[in-house]
Amino acid sequence: MSNHPITIETTVADIVRAVPGRSRLLDRLGIDYCCGGKKSLADACRRQGLDPATVVTLLNALDATAADDDGNGINPDTLTLAGLCDHIERVHHDYLRQELPRIEFMTRKVAAVHGDHEPRLLEVREVFVRFATAMAAHTDEEEKLVFPAIRRIESAGRAANAAAQLQATLEKLEAEHDRAGAALERFHALTDDFTPPEWACNTFRALYAALRDLDRETHRHVHKENNVLFPRALAACRAA
Repeated sequence: MSNHPITIETTVADIVRAVPGRSRLLDRLGIDYCCGGKKSLADACRRQGLDPATVVTLLNALDATAADDDGNGINPDTLTLAGLCDHIERVHHDYLRQELPRIEFMTRKVAAVHGDHEPRLLEVREVFVRFATAMAAHTDEEEKLVFPAIRRIESAGRAANAAAQLQATLEKLEAEHDRAGAALERFHALTDDFTPPEWACNTFRALYAALRDLDRETHRHVHKENNVLFPRALAACRAA
């Protein structure tokens, strides 16, 4: 049972940060806890047409059995900054390296075969190509520049202007996360929430399943950066 009581004014990010297993329920409800994590539960529910009090009740009921991990056996709050960087690279960045080429192939094939019958598939392809290109550059910058800098915070003193520089970098990364979130929202709209039509072939159905998984995985990935890693790194930098 969580020692973190939930109210409708609790931010969505804090709800998941306190008990990472709550993310599974929010995923099912379509509540964004990563890019939209700074919103209160009340605001997030209104956006989805949900009753906030009912969602609080569901979350409280879930807490009796909810895991204190994110589905990968990890509670990000228990990791050091270096350990959290390692985890994000090993789990979430590796996922993107494996899945983005596979989804790229499927978007190209399905758009070519079925685009005339379902024109939205052409936009799915366009949005995905932009998303994949941006995420590849984003994760490359994190691994080569940002995460090494964050790892050093725990072991070295920082210059007086380091916090301001880090804050500017993290704000840039969060803006890129926002654009990724907008692409995911567009996938929802273009695919009827990842629901393939009756006539869809197996590759078409596999594409929508992969996009659904990408949506869920990206929310967990971005939550760990926006709401856990980045604030902790900035606080540690300012304290150094």
